[in-house]
Amino acid sequence: KVSSPTHDTAICAMSGKGGKGGKGGKGGKAPTSKKAPQSRSSKAGLQFPVGRVHRFLKASVQHNQRVGATAAVYTAAILEYLTAEVLELAGNACKDLKVKRITPRHLQLAIRGDEELDALIKATIAGGGVIPHIHKSLINKQTKGGKKAKF
Repeated sequence: KVSSPTHDTAICAMSGKGGKGGKGGKGGKAPTSKKAPQSRSSKAGLQFPVGRVHRFLKASVQHNQRVGATAAVYTAAILEYLTAEVLELAGNACKDLKVKRITPRHLQLAIRGDEELDALIKATIAGGGVIPHIHKSLINKQTKGGKKAKF
């Protein structure tokens, strides 16, 4: 039996077996094994963009230094946590004032009202106003008779 090379490849291609890819058979991977691309943020379970944070980290270091892949994930997680914390406190300030929209004033009240966030964020918030505070020595003092002092 004499077989030509073109005849064998034609049978092989039609049968769907052998070679690379194709349906079933021994060759290559199954067609359903290809997964849809998944972002690094979704892999880490974050809302903040890990890829963008990684790009910014690489831009902020010297040209010959490297930035590890987990550094971007860790930084994005920290940023997401701090953002959620500030927004939760600002939302509570809105709820106390019976409004539905967070303004710079609510952010200011939230940050300055929390001791740790106040130490972390030392920036001036535009449109934030001032924190209400009256010094103790300025408040009216009671006299011996129980009446307030007159001014």
